[in-house]
Amino acid sequence: MIYLDYQATTPLAPEARDAMLRWLDGPGGTGFGNPHSAHRMGRQARAAIELARDQVAALFPPNGRVIFTGGATEALNLAIRGSGRGGTVSYSAIEHSAVGDTAQDAGKSHVLNVANPGQCNTRQDLPDDTRLVCVMQVNNEIGTIQPTIEWHRKAKGAGALFLCDAVQAYGRIEVTGADMIAISAHKFHGPKGIGALWVRDGVDLHEVQTGGGQEFGLRSGTLSPALIAGMGAAAAEAKERMEQDREYVENLWRRARELFGNWTLNGSEEARWHGNLNIRRDGLDVARLMSDVRDVMFSAGSACASGSGRPSHVLKAIGLSDRQAKSSIRLGFGRYTTLEEIEAAAGRINAAAEAQGL
Repeated sequence: MIYLDYQATTPLAPEARDAMLRWLDGPGGTGFGNPHSAHRMGRQARAAIELARDQVAALFPPNGRVIFTGGATEALNLAIRGSGRGGTVSYSAIEHSAVGDTAQDAGKSHVLNVANPGQCNTRQDLPDDTRLVCVMQVNNEIGTIQPTIEWHRKAKGAGALFLCDAVQAYGRIEVTGADMIAISAHKFHGPKGIGALWVRDGVDLHEVQTGGGQEFGLRSGTLSPALIAGMGAAAAEAKERMEQDREYVENLWRRARELFGNWTLNGSEEARWHGNLNIRRDGLDVARLMSDVRDVMFSAGSACASGSGRPSHVLKAIGLSDRQAKSSIRLGFGRYTTLEEIEAAAGRINAAAEAQGL
């Protein structure tokens, strides 16, 4: 099988797996202690968590703290619900549903328009009562990079906080400034089931999930040393090889663009993470294509909404028709993808598309 769905999840880095193993010990081991216990095993587990916290923090701006969560969805909920009540939450039209649905459920919300290249520009007004602005750094479906620095400034000028979903950016490109930033470990070669919310010093949140208050009184529940150690190791590895990974992905991108030269690219060619190739061929039956190319793992859109039958809200937001959106596929690649896999996948996908008479 050929795996080209890096936006959905990434392969676990060997370094992350190795870091996790000690904290998965069974009877007779010493790594299964509760990190919130005061005895020696608990303190050892807690030390592993704090080391990982430092490793994760190293890829964030200074002057903030890392709060571990069960993933980016929980982190985004904590940020949106915990940052205040009343007022309007403004978010871009291409945000993940973890932002859009939560903003709508939390109270008044306002959608920011996105231009055809897939970017949410700051030449639009915010409601006067905006309390929080949410713009992701890299879009998960089309890979476009958003002007988050400008949006942070605009939010600050309006007296609002700025929340950035950096799930697709963290570990790949420099994470820009914000008041709060959400990430998920399995998007940068860490384990699933663990994420974090970075909170700038001086930003006050209130608890949205009651319990033991283990994470700074904001996130209750026993932390997993194994998952957090794996996340920390993945973050450290991403920091070490970020430039190497970027150059490698650029080479894969150039070859993929050649191989899919007769497809139409969705979103900007330049202002995007080049490990995301979202393309379309008008009239393509994507369901048939995926059935015909079962040994290549790619997406018909966002994995989070697969099977819904609805056209991608992201592709609709940048001006595509329902028909065009449903004729699009997303190929995601990265650190562990080989050039040979890109070439083999392209051959099979192109042949299957041509068999449809396209």
